Amino acid sequence: MKGGFSMRKLITIILILTILFIISNNSSKEVMIPKESIRFRVVANSNSNKDQKNKKLIANNLKNDVTDILASSNNINESRIALKSNIDKFKLNIDKTIKENNINESYTINYGNNYFPEKKYKNVNYPEGEYESLVVTLGDGAGENFWCVLFPPLCLLEGEETKKDNIEYSSFIKEVIDKYF
Repeated sequence: MKGGFSMRKLITIILILTILFIISNNSSKEVMIPKESIRFRVVANSNSNKDQKNKKLIANNLKNDVTDILASSNNINESRIALKSNIDKFKLNIDKTIKENNINESYTINYGNNYFPEKKYKNVNYPEGEYESLVVTLGDGAGENFWCVLFPPLCLLEGEETKKDNIEYSSFIKEVIDKYF
């Protein structure tokens, strides 16, 4: 082709437009927390590095316990029963984690309807409100928290509340354009 457009550039542009179309269609698929669900939250004492580290230790250990306990649950009622009947086990886990890591922190654990602030995770807004949940509050409970969904088992959809603005974004499309043009 004369006039500045080669076949290679035309194919690249068509490829880029196809990729943009695919990405735009896939990005609209959002994972929503079902109305009947059980959430899990561990609230840190504060936002200090030490308190955030403690929160992560306790959340990870509890998440492992809870995952094992709920592995055989087939519905929300079985999950409720399993969680309620294992509160003492969760307390032992927290006590053990506190002792092994020399954490000097009090805590409360509650299963029931608990307040959750509004959350935005992966472009989905989750409204504030009272939700059925297992909540562990460390100390004053004034720090950022870990949260996920226990039933249905969506703990892969988990989040850390953060106040960091230094996120670096990259664009696959821009990289392709820079490479070929």
